[in-house]
Amino acid sequence: MDMTGKTVLITGASRGIGAATARVFAAAGANVVLLARSSGEISALAGEIGTRALALTCDVSDPNDVQAAVAQAVSTFGTVDILISNAGVIDPISPISGSDLQGWGRAIDINVKGVYYGVHAVLPHMIARGGGSIFTIGSGAAHSPLEGWSHYCTSKAAVYMFNQCVDREYRGKGIRAISLSPGTVATEMQVKIKASGINPVSQLDPSVHIPADWPARCLLWMCGPEADAYLGDEISLRDDGIRRAVGLIT
Repeated sequence: MDMTGKTVLITGASRGIGAATARVFAAAGANVVLLARSSGEISALAGEIGTRALALTCDVSDPNDVQAAVAQAVSTFGTVDILISNAGVIDPISPISGSDLQGWGRAIDINVKGVYYGVHAVLPHMIARGGGSIFTIGSGAAHSPLEGWSHYCTSKAAVYMFNQCVDREYRGKGIRAISLSPGTVATEMQVKIKASGINPVSQLDPSVHIPADWPARCLLWMCGPEADAYLGDEISLRDDGIRRAVGLIT
């Protein structure tokens, strides 16, 4: 898919799905805006991609940070055509009774409020230009409770509903809101999950996790009309039909 002239803003772009998505979209010709809390890894990634990449230090749980990052993206490239809300945390994994109050709240600040702040910031620009795509990274945890993951399951369930709200309010203004549930991906998050030893996900053999470029390639596919059937809904990358459509399997 040719994304020349399009600009994608990716939160949590320093590693894992975020970094893989930046590379996939850049290879397709897009301008990429890389957001993360620390500058080192996104600066290196921007250097790898070249002049079509912009690295911005941003804490997605701070609405002022997010507004400033979106404004800088628009100032640099003229537009934000695609928002990919990828930033998220799995910490602190713990049963509810022993959970850390501040850590639990911090997860909601990043996983839920961070998505809302990003959408709130890009909507005026997208609507003024006649539309845009807003993709959130979902999870099977939105639909199935898991021990030790009360914060994560709750946050992903909230984002699942928020995606539907965005679609309900703004599809008529050209906004394409879709959630992607990638399944288990070979990222640093899975290392933390494995180390926790809590719930069945931690018992999975690492060989079952898909590579980070699979959801990245699916996100690029989601920019095309074939994904319009999923507006306001969730795409599961565990579905072999989706994997075939994206070209991940034959």
